[in-house]
Amino acid sequence: MDLQSLCKVILVSALISLVCHPCSVTAGDIVHDDDSAPKKPGCENDFVLVKVQTWVNGIEDAEFVGVGARFGTAIVSKEKNANQRRLVLSDPRDCCSHPKNKLDNDVIMVDRGHCKFTTKANNAQAANASALLIINNQKELYKMVCDPDETDLDIHIPTVMLPQDAGVSLEKMLTSNSSVSVQFYSPKRPLVDIAEVFLWLMAVGTILCASYWSAWSAREAVIEHDKLLKDPLDEIPDTRHVGSGGLLNINTTSAVLFVVFASCFLIMLYKLMAYWFVELLVVLFCIGGVEGLQTCLVALLSRWFKRIAESYVKIPLFGAVSYLTLAVSPFCIAFAVVWAVYRNVSFAWIGQDILGIALIITVLQIVHVPNLKVGTVLLSCAFLYDIFWVFVSKKLFHESVMIVVARGDKSGQDGIPMLLKIPRMFDPWGGYSIIGFGDILLPGLLVAFSLRYDCLANKSLRAGYFVWAMIAYGLGLLVTYVALNLMDGHGQPALLYIVPFTLGTFLTLGRKRGDLRILWTSGEPERPCPHIRLEHQTIEELNDEK
Repeated sequence: MDLQSLCKVILVSALISLVCHPCSVTAGDIVHDDDSAPKKPGCENDFVLVKVQTWVNGIEDAEFVGVGARFGTAIVSKEKNANQRRLVLSDPRDCCSHPKNKLDNDVIMVDRGHCKFTTKANNAQAANASALLIINNQKELYKMVCDPDETDLDIHIPTVMLPQDAGVSLEKMLTSNSSVSVQFYSPKRPLVDIAEVFLWLMAVGTILCASYWSAWSAREAVIEHDKLLKDPLDEIPDTRHVGSGGLLNINTTSAVLFVVFASCFLIMLYKLMAYWFVELLVVLFCIGGVEGLQTCLVALLSRWFKRIAESYVKIPLFGAVSYLTLAVSPFCIAFAVVWAVYRNVSFAWIGQDILGIALIITVLQIVHVPNLKVGTVLLSCAFLYDIFWVFVSKKLFHESVMIVVARGDKSGQDGIPMLLKIPRMFDPWGGYSIIGFGDILLPGLLVAFSLRYDCLANKSLRAGYFVWAMIAYGLGLLVTYVALNLMDGHGQPALLYIVPFTLGTFLTLGRKRGDLRILWTSGEPERPCPHIRLEHQTIEELNDEK
């Protein structure tokens, strides 16, 4: 294996460990629950995100996002039902005593601290405020709950908390002798967004393309191998590695170690999730994206430009490189650089998805599951990995490590780039529907294996395993999105649903058809040696002549 192929294998091996992330929505959960703050009479609201629209001197201005309290009147969901009220600054600022302001159904803005949230709400309500707006002393939002001993609450005004930076902006508006009014409402997220349909099509289509490319390459390698074996024995070269250059076959040990390595890397991402570390991941993603896009374009264009695709030049450290690769590389590098520079603009997700899909297809072309045994071990470990880091990690870290990393909550950015994402088109909260590369790559390894087996066994689509594996993957991903919407946007581990569908279908069909032993061990049908076939043919011809 030359240096170029070795670097490619090392790169994709490292990137696979980065990309096991769940389906999620980056806009944040609209509805929250908290077992540490149970509901009780007078304190039983859901924690909901709230839009706070402002007007300055009658002109619509900035919009902020806050969180509603457990107590008080529930926030209306429709903008047309929300009242627009004048905003005033509390005196005293903490509202821990009766405000000196004369309020007439106004919204009063207070600072957090010095007394309980419910005390502030009671004082504001007694002063004839229509709503309470609490400014946090941090940039994050905080869930406003009731104390365990508060059992006689009678708060009838809505209470909303805004982050510190929003409070600074509102205070500037108020101190500039402007008339400021606000409106609270919490729009509901649609049950299904068209973005999820397109994301489902992207995931299924990526595996479909990668599987056919992988199967075609495997069939070409077998044909080339058989041609060499048909030559006289003394002219046969060493064919043990024909068609395997640059391929990485996973074994059971590496499948288990992969999950261990991925877990360690996830912890490192969680602990080091800062601006500089996200920038480093962007660089790694660009390198992988360039390699993936280049590989896909060269394979596609070589059909029309065979001459330059088969003409090579030696480059130090990289060995023989085709002229077509040299021609395509500048475009791929420029594409990745432009995306990296402008990745924060609204349409940058298109470039990220192009680079991501190309990388996934390339990895599925290079990395192979040799048999069903390895595929079962890999997906089973990934299944446990996903469940642990999405659900169980909450007990150890007080938050879901996987979801925090996927969203980039601690980085101040939109999260790591190893995701396919599409903006939510009909969601009033905006944000993106996302799916981690791992939720496509890991099941894709098994699906690609199924098509390679079908091709080598000369099975039709109906009699083979590929169609059923694709249907199972599609259904598993569909169930993931259904669960995502039923859970009000809470991140879901996609492999929790995809693995039982995909792996269960494969194992059940293999056992029913009697192919399970071959699938489990060798992973490819037995083929008689061409020399034996030629020998039998020669003997039969001699017997016929006699």
